[in-house]
Amino acid sequence: MQKINAGIIGGAGYTGGELIRLLIHHPYVSVNFIHSRSNAGKAVHTVHQDLLGDTDLVFSAGHSNEVDVIFLCMGHGESGKFLEENAVDRKVKIIDLSNDFRLSASRTFNQRTFVYGLPELNKEAIRSADSIANPGCFATAIQLGLLPLAKAGLLNEVYTTGITGSTGAGQGLSATSHFSWRANNIQAYKTLSHQHLGEIGESLLQLGAEVDLSFVPWRGDFTRGIFTSSTINCDSGMGELSKLYNNFYSAAPFTLLSEGAIFLKQVVNTNKCVVQLEKVGTKLVVHTAIDNLLKGASGQAVQNMNLMFGFEETSGLNLKANAF
Repeated sequence: MQKINAGIIGGAGYTGGELIRLLIHHPYVSVNFIHSRSNAGKAVHTVHQDLLGDTDLVFSAGHSNEVDVIFLCMGHGESGKFLEENAVDRKVKIIDLSNDFRLSASRTFNQRTFVYGLPELNKEAIRSADSIANPGCFATAIQLGLLPLAKAGLLNEVYTTGITGSTGAGQGLSATSHFSWRANNIQAYKTLSHQHLGEIGESLLQLGAEVDLSFVPWRGDFTRGIFTSSTINCDSGMGELSKLYNNFYSAAPFTLLSEGAIFLKQVVNTNKCVVQLEKVGTKLVVHTAIDNLLKGASGQAVQNMNLMFGFEETSGLNLKANAF
């Protein structure tokens, strides 16, 4: 199969680095350029030092339209500014990893219409899209736990808690990102007001479920991974629920229902989402775990790219978990 050419805007951060690691080893991709405003002219491996010996690419100050796809790995609010200030040819597909185009009210921009890039929900629309809004990390984990219930009309009030690693806050330093603060520490933040609630609500509504979702996120004392737990009132039995989830995700290679207790090390360094169901009386708890930088960001972006260009959905994403 002929290779495509890819470019990365904002390649020095966490999601940019993960994307580089995936694309330079992808069987059907050649990386044409990696842009960084703050590191232009530097060898990529001097910033992402684990890539010494893997790539000789140098960060560029600008972009090229001589590519098939551009990934935008910039801070929230920066993708729209970049597209306003830089002409990206209409023949070039765009996959944006910020939150600039995730909500329906903001999906049309510069004559492009961005498709919300959750493959388990919008696979066919992604295949024919020229622009993708990659979902948020918490949004991905929570939605993949709730979508089968939404489709079956089993959602009502949902109470969700979730914990995320420090890489979820990005590479910029803040008081709560320092090792001395994070180590042996957790903290609730953005209680009931997290920015991913909007996109979760729109996806559930797409399946006919108008849901009152209460979400309390937590900062964890680890670097990568997200673990969420959603509690719902549900009269259905476990056999019926397991069948519901397995059927819903039968064509989803990365979303897997586990019969046993799940944990972060199952998914860190993979593009998987593992789901576990637990039931006590009429209370159903849905647990999910993902790697926030892969299934929650760069891995899902590559999954979307594979669908857009007709590659096998799992191409370049058969990754090994850090089990120990």
